[in-house]
Amino acid sequence: MRTLPAFKRNTSETTRPKAEKDANYSSQWQLMYLRFKKHKLARISLFILSALYIIALLAQFIAPYGLQSYDSKYVNVPPMGLRFVDADGKFHIRPFVYELKSERDPETMRKVFVPDTEKRHNLKFFVKGEEYKFLGTFKTSIHLIGVNEPGRVFLLGTDGMGRDLFSRIVLGSQISLSIPLVGVGISFVLGLIIGGISGYFGGWLDSFIQRIIEIIRSFPTLPLWMALSAAIPPRIPVVTMYLYIVIIFAFIGWTDLARVVRGKFISLKNEDYVVAAKIAGVSDTKIIVKHLLPGFISYLVVATTLAIPGMILAETAMSFLGLGIRSPATSWGVLLQEAQKIENVALYPWKLFPLGIVVLTVLTYNFLGDGLRDAADPYKK
Repeated sequence: MRTLPAFKRNTSETTRPKAEKDANYSSQWQLMYLRFKKHKLARISLFILSALYIIALLAQFIAPYGLQSYDSKYVNVPPMGLRFVDADGKFHIRPFVYELKSERDPETMRKVFVPDTEKRHNLKFFVKGEEYKFLGTFKTSIHLIGVNEPGRVFLLGTDGMGRDLFSRIVLGSQISLSIPLVGVGISFVLGLIIGGISGYFGGWLDSFIQRIIEIIRSFPTLPLWMALSAAIPPRIPVVTMYLYIVIIFAFIGWTDLARVVRGKFISLKNEDYVVAAKIAGVSDTKIIVKHLLPGFISYLVVATTLAIPGMILAETAMSFLGLGIRSPATSWGVLLQEAQKIENVALYPWKLFPLGIVVLTVLTYNFLGDGLRDAADPYKK
């Protein structure tokens, strides 16, 4: 009597890696996460951006000095390097800085600063300094790093008024990193709503909205910035100025996303599942939220990430030209105003440190956007 052959299991199914099998049953967001994990540059960029935003959040605690702090004796001081070995060749576990004394260069007769090896100041953590409100809640005078009075520490040097450049870069990050986020957030909402209405309903409403977008986009960027900045009243509070700058960026930046959303809605609204939802009596709002937006939400995430660097450069450019944030507030663009003159840069090159921070932030956002774009691509294996 012949017996039936034993049932053979699908070896390809059993030998397939577990991660690949799990990916077949993963949601769209899980698949994006799995692809994103493989993009090392994007993960490094995410780590750097997280560190920058943590520094901005704790800026007053991290900065050794406040915005109003200056010392006329230390004008245009070069960066003070942390030392572990003193002038006698003795090694110290705790880093320190030497006190500076000013001299005249015998050739140029320019004022220069040289370390006074007789006066050493150890770098300390959690030192007392200027009073501030920690996270806007309670008053404290504890700063992360510093030296005891009368010592001074200028890790990145000082500017033309004797203000610590490191402290101003850290404090300026609060505006330079938050304005783009708020501006992109407002632009995202405006572009999503206006572009969705234009693409979904079409007709005369679509034509009217597109003409408005074309009018806004027809203005050159710089004259439009100047016109909108001129409308801001002078000598207004810093918080109000911050709000106005955000509104300017939102007013300019929503048109690009609105056009993309309109095109996506036009291509998706005639799909079978959308038509079936309309026949079933589903409301327009529910169709847009439940059926249309999930079809390209991954693209919106990527587009938003890539829009933030443009906002950072725009805020920096406006402040650099004197059209944005003004003193006593500060941002990276305000700090770069001192680098307008070539002789200033030639004599005091450390004043370009804010430019390096801007470049680093923009690059990390671009790398993060590239990683998200690759992760969101449904055709990428």
